[in-house]
Amino acid sequence: MSTLKRIALALLIIGGINWGLVGLFQFDLVAQLFGGQESGFSRVVYTLVGLSSLVCIPMLFARMDETENTTSDQTVRSRNLSYGTEFAEENDDYKVKNRDDDTLR
Repeated sequence: MSTLKRIALALLIIGGINWGLVGLFQFDLVAQLFGGQESGFSRVVYTLVGLSSLVCIPMLFARMDETENTTSDQTVRSRNLSYGTEFAEENDDYKVKNRDDDTLR
């Protein structure tokens, strides 16, 4: 995940916590910290939270099975996720291999 996306996600978390406080307790933490809703700093924080939501929209539509592993200077995408368990069905290659082993004995 790029640095810009991490910052945007952190700002969205801050905005979400602030909206949770507004909804539950009618307490605007950003306004309290920066001198009210009309202060310049509060408006900057609200604007940055709004812009970060636009940056994070593509993350909503990204494929869930893609993970990024950053190694040295290149980014490698891995799609080989295995959700198998020990209770999963055996594949056909395994059955054929075991059947051949049994006939050889």
